[in-house]
Amino acid sequence: MNGHIVLLPGDGVGPEVIAVCRPVLEAVGRRFGHTFSFEEAPVGGHALETLGVPLPEETVARCRAADAVLLGAVGGPQWDENPAHLRPEAGLLRLRAALELYANLRPAVLYPCLQAASPLKPEVSGGAFDILIVRELTGGLYYGARGRTEAGAGFDTMVYSEREVVRVGRRAFALARARRGRLTSVDKANVLDTSRLWRAVMHRLRAEYPDVAYEDMLVDNAAMQLVRRPGAFDVLVTENMFGDILSDEAGAITGSIGLLPSASLGEGYFGLYEPVHGSAPDIAGRDRANPVAAVLSCALMLRHTFGLPREAECVASAVLSAMTGPRKTADLAGPADTPVGTRAFGALIAEALTS
Repeated sequence: MNGHIVLLPGDGVGPEVIAVCRPVLEAVGRRFGHTFSFEEAPVGGHALETLGVPLPEETVARCRAADAVLLGAVGGPQWDENPAHLRPEAGLLRLRAALELYANLRPAVLYPCLQAASPLKPEVSGGAFDILIVRELTGGLYYGARGRTEAGAGFDTMVYSEREVVRVGRRAFALARARRGRLTSVDKANVLDTSRLWRAVMHRLRAEYPDVAYEDMLVDNAAMQLVRRPGAFDVLVTENMFGDILSDEAGAITGSIGLLPSASLGEGYFGLYEPVHGSAPDIAGRDRANPVAAVLSCALMLRHTFGLPREAECVASAVLSAMTGPRKTADLAGPADTPVGTRAFGALIAEALTS
């Protein structure tokens, strides 16, 4: 199998974690007889500084011509005062829309070997859990009309169509069917009309998936239940902003947001893969970032774009093997562990792949 991947290192720790991914994918290729080719393109603050825009058209064209895209991170405080269209995040939002990537898959797994890193007590976490959050990615507040008025008010508009809810809802039901058969739809239907539309559409869809146990849950309750009984969840599906917030909360209870990968998918096999964490400017360039989320994003790429579940499982197993050892990145290291840097931990993962 041959695959072409566009690397978008981006800003902050993005280039550091992406640098770990390439040798991991090359190790997978050597072990299983695949060939992956790579090219880099600018996005985010790096693109702003070098080309004056957060998403150059050339980057979009390269991404469309590739099999998959692997993104590091975008953003940084030096661009916080820029107009909205000249912020690094604007490039990422536009890229998702340009590539029609409407379903964002965000797994959150608490591994038994990292129970001590989780802020939850073992009797609450159950010692381990495996949750998948499916976030609608190209609608809602992040894409609605926005602005400031002369009277000094600001506004952001949340809009959803039935089509947008149907396509992400069907994706979530199918994913739940392939896992443990439970789907929780998260909304704010007691207040928002968009959520009432969301709930009505999801209720129609559940008739197509009678084998999936379905429940509705208000977003504030979902946020509470994630820290009270995370093991009760299998797949959660929700709109853009709720999914953004809940997946960060899910990352916190696994022990580190540096563990969370993501896959942004459309109708076909193409996907954009990225760690959930941000650019972490406070540790950028210091070899302290946890590369696990980026590497596990590669595992999602192998599974969803390239159709290589065995290879994806091998990458996930290599990550688990590395995390089980005494050497860990600073965000996970306990009193008995030896802290190691980004590059060294990436080497441990690559070594586990070849052993």
